[in-house]
Amino acid sequence: MKTELSPAMEKRLAKLAKDAGRTPAEMLPYVMKDGFEFNEDFVRKVNEGIAEADAGKTVPHAQVMKEIEAVIQQHGRPKKAA
Repeated sequence: MKTELSPAMEKRLAKLAKDAGRTPAEMLPYVMKDGFEFNEDFVRKVNEGIAEADAGKTVPHAQVMKEIEAVIQQHGRPKKAA
């Protein structure tokens, strides 16, 4: 199957690929499957997350585990007796 992109779509694909650290050929199947908007949003959010982690804006593992345990205690099923 041959797909022809307009010059505007080629430019958009090239920018998306650059932002994702990939080639346009590598990104094209994702765009064909999920569309430009989804992939642009996904790549933007991933890059934002990487930038936050690089800036040290992370949550310590122990804190995450404590919060997860609290959610499980509040919403989880009671454990069955052995």
